Amino acid sequence: MNLPPSQVWLIIGIAFWLTELLVPLPTFLIAGAMGIAALVVAAIALILPIPALQILAWMVISGVLVNVSRRFIPKDSHQLQEAREGITIAEIPAGKSGRVQHEGVSWKAKCDDPQIAIASQQKVIILRREGTTLIVVPENWLRD
Repeated sequence: MNLPPSQVWLIIGIAFWLTELLVPLPTFLIAGAMGIAALVVAAIALILPIPALQILAWMVISGVLVNVSRRFIPKDSHQLQEAREGITIAEIPAGKSGRVQHEGVSWKAKCDDPQIAIASQQKVIILRREGTTLIVVPENWLRD
């Protein structure tokens, strides 16, 4: 099955959009911007048959759209500040990252104390957010 480049870019654009809409990870509009860029490149591919230039166009358009989409993402989510609890869905090894479920979304998380490991299915207190990583401590850590 030999697809023309425009159809390949169309499939890539749809895949990125489905990722943005269906995957419960915080993509922060990046996958959507990359999908739109792929759809634009699908139209460009009808005129410009050189794959290297298509890839370059996709990279440039994606970069511009990602930077523009950043304006729609709040710097400090007040919802994140109000709800300060989560539960680990994957162990957080000492000094490494794991996963925490917070407000129905899976987030990358690290323990504030790099000497402490947090087991799976444990309640955690969210101290702050650094990009897309939550900095947490075990719930019982604040009581001790």
